[in-house]
Amino acid sequence: MEKEAGPDAAAMRLEDPWHEAPAAGWGEPDGPRVIPAEERWSRPEEQGGLSAAEIYLEVQRSPAFREVRRSYRRFVTPAAAAFLLWYLAYVIAATTAHDLMAWPVVGALNVAMVAGLGQFLTTFLLTWAYVRHARLHRDRAALELRWETQEMTRGAEL
Repeated sequence: MEKEAGPDAAAMRLEDPWHEAPAAGWGEPDGPRVIPAEERWSRPEEQGGLSAAEIYLEVQRSPAFREVRRSYRRFVTPAAAAFLLWYLAYVIAATTAHDLMAWPVVGALNVAMVAGLGQFLTTFLLTWAYVRHARLHRDRAALELRWETQEMTRGAEL
């Protein structure tokens, strides 16, 4: 191996992207939602002869998939609603409350400019919060589900 890949090849260590990430559900007040292996699939004994389409439908019906989707919706729905309301409030205020939006804050900076810059700031904060939530609560479970699905479809009929 040293001859082909060099002297450092044997000592090379592959980085595990999940090494630092806590388990799904970590830090939640009610604790992590762990789905036992026997509950993951509704018909585990029948999966040997299923086609790929049937396997994907079976995975879609599984409690593990529903848990990943529920975690996704639990974050995205309120975050999207809050951001949409904030955006609409800014647009409505900019079009109807001219005196309020023209109110000076500091120097030439007025309320409209601060609110407009706030839109950019909240976009970046919401993106950061989404990525963090996905990493802490969904990515590991979704990746495990994907690996299991790929193993199940490896020999399946297309």
